[in-house]
Amino acid sequence: MTIDRTIAPEFKAINDIKLIKPEQLTLNNGLQVFCFNSGGQELLRLEWIFGNLRFNPEKPLLNQAVSTLITEGTETLTAAQIADRIDFYGAFLQAEYGFDTSQLTLFSLNKHLSSTLPVVKDVLTNAIFPQKEVDTYVRNQQQKLQVSLRKNDVVARRLFNKALHGNTLYGFSPEAEDYQKLQREDMLGHYHEMFRPSNCTLIISGKIEKEALDLIIEMFGENWQLDSNPADISQPEVVAATEHFYYKEKPGALQSAIRIGLPAVNRTHPDFSALQVLNTVLGGYFGSRLMANIREDKGYTYGIGSGISSFKHTGTWFIASEVGADVCRAAIAEVEKEIGLLKTELIPEDELNLVRNYMLGSLLGSLENVFSHADKFKNLYFSGLGYEYYDNYMQTVKTVTAEQLKDLANKYLDSDRFYKVIAGKY
Repeated sequence: MTIDRTIAPEFKAINDIKLIKPEQLTLNNGLQVFCFNSGGQELLRLEWIFGNLRFNPEKPLLNQAVSTLITEGTETLTAAQIADRIDFYGAFLQAEYGFDTSQLTLFSLNKHLSSTLPVVKDVLTNAIFPQKEVDTYVRNQQQKLQVSLRKNDVVARRLFNKALHGNTLYGFSPEAEDYQKLQREDMLGHYHEMFRPSNCTLIISGKIEKEALDLIIEMFGENWQLDSNPADISQPEVVAATEHFYYKEKPGALQSAIRIGLPAVNRTHPDFSALQVLNTVLGGYFGSRLMANIREDKGYTYGIGSGISSFKHTGTWFIASEVGADVCRAAIAEVEKEIGLLKTELIPEDELNLVRNYMLGSLLGSLENVFSHADKFKNLYFSGLGYEYYDNYMQTVKTVTAEQLKDLANKYLDSDRFYKVIAGKY
């Protein structure tokens, strides 16, 4: 059969998306387990996810350092031995740090779990943070910081986060002296308080065989200690700065980094989905108004975009770009003009329909395998939401009107509340 490529494929609207839902288990030591059993390959992804302990301004790097260095040695294994044992079985082990949670992720074939899981168990219960590894971490991070601070976009992001989120996990940016404060004893205490089953959610996704699940439950349920004292994962109140304009001059800079934004609602707020539509129109995809104006029409930048970040205790709406230093003021004026148009004029229906299709297509396209279904669940679970969130999200994207979006722009995009950060020349 010959395909006539002069005829466009038939257009079909996205009406429904089926998400895989997990089976939930609660083990007797408090560990919450969610199982996404799907897929034809004998591969599993296991994610041990822990709530970050309360931010301590006196020891601000503990969450990040402990989460990063947890795989650097245990009472019985060196960092090299941990890596070798995992690699030998074609598995992959990674520690990750985020604002609200930290996690240890293992990819492994079912048949090798009996060999890879004991390594993970050792890491989660017997990590020792060798002084040599701590010293190397401090030295490397200080060197990376020196390099990063030469980049205008890094400087602007640090200033912006501090202004919006103050003295919290979300607003903190390390200085060189903060790394010098890291002490191995503090890290060990933090580790034992944080990496406990009652502060852990285990998400298993892939082809989950009974023998594999039984082994996981035995190793991380029956043989992972009970603990009676819950970890303190509360966080200080987020208080934004009173100053709304920040300028870090970089003499001789050819480009200026711009950050404009304000504190916003997070995923739990009923307006969040509609705000995502509004944000996509403004700067959330390649065909957005900011890209069309400031990149395509004016040529002030290679790229500009806007986004809404949802965290557990706050949210952020932001615009970010790097523009030619000589057009920095003009670029900001164009950004403000585009925001003003959203507040005064209705979005044309053809533009709104394009955005609807883009957002629904992006959601559908992101569900490529069982792991991505588990990722969608994590967004819900750690926000305290149920699967009805995605039903409501799709309904909002399909039905929100130009009038409602104009009202939201006037409600949330208050120019008097904007924080503006510029690093470079202004």
